[in-house]
Amino acid sequence: MTRSAMPATAFVRIDHYSAVQLAAQTARSFAEQRHLPGAMPDQAAVLASELASNLDKHAKDGALYIQPLPLGAGLEILAADRGPGMPELQRCLADGYTTTGTLGAGLGAVSRIATDFTIRTQVGVGTLVCARLALPDQPQPVCQGAGFLCLPAGGEQECGDAGAIVENDNVRTAIVIDGLGHGPHAAEAAQIALRSFHSAADQPLPQILTTLHRALRHTRGAAVGLLRLHAQQAQHCGIGNVRALGFSPRGVDHRLTGQPGIVGWKMPVPQIHTIPLAPGTTAVLHSDGINAQWAHAPSPFVLRLPPPLLAAAVAHGHRFSRDDATVLAVRAHQEY
Repeated sequence: MTRSAMPATAFVRIDHYSAVQLAAQTARSFAEQRHLPGAMPDQAAVLASELASNLDKHAKDGALYIQPLPLGAGLEILAADRGPGMPELQRCLADGYTTTGTLGAGLGAVSRIATDFTIRTQVGVGTLVCARLALPDQPQPVCQGAGFLCLPAGGEQECGDAGAIVENDNVRTAIVIDGLGHGPHAAEAAQIALRSFHSAADQPLPQILTTLHRALRHTRGAAVGLLRLHAQQAQHCGIGNVRALGFSPRGVDHRLTGQPGIVGWKMPVPQIHTIPLAPGTTAVLHSDGINAQWAHAPSPFVLRLPPPLLAAAVAHGHRFSRDDATVLAVRAHQEY
């Protein structure tokens, strides 16, 4: 069984050249705090520095997001901006190509250092990058097909949201938890729920919610969304305002919201909804710290994003800064 419980994402806004150094320091510290071995902290700092430098030189409204891998062991750095995009992407990835008179090693260096490197760009829209450093000797596919960001409300040190993905025998179970309100008490509820989820993650989804309900009785409670992805279908079960959606290049195929109630206080009998998963479908869970309008008419560019970049695009473009915000995007095991 592969498990991943994700702490809050480190966020670095790139709005001045001094933010490049801050991004490198944040990535190095993040890697060291999680005891990543050998040269990985230095590599994380280089990735963050190069991506932040590109944002500073070329983009508007750019930011880096630094966090553990959603699945597998390691670290990922996501970069997002609002334009202008790259009209000649392949040239931008080549060493020596520059539009600012520098050495032009940025994206080429990132693609060489990273264990896994993904980039998408559209002129007039922006660019999204995911650079991952996975620990050596682990199966690489376990890292793929999943994206996640979890951001605390503005001014808060602790995040009242939480999330996780568990993979067991090629079945993926994902959860997003939104502790009521924000701040330390919401964070306490979210973390209690997360620990309870890991103790019961192989149970039927309604039983998982019942377990969380018991664990949260002496907290302020939470909204919870659960998805279980099999090869050709997914099961959804949720209480409260955590939204679930199914995306494919064709459009939004499914929209689900949890039953009214609060896990830990007044919870109805949980109900399961089963939805088909066509090839290429990405399932998304997000808390109400994300503006639900984003999914009403997503562009073809967004619909074709792989899960890590989809999560980054949604969080970067549609987050309410006054609330904790979480996005989890995942495909079934074989849909990489």
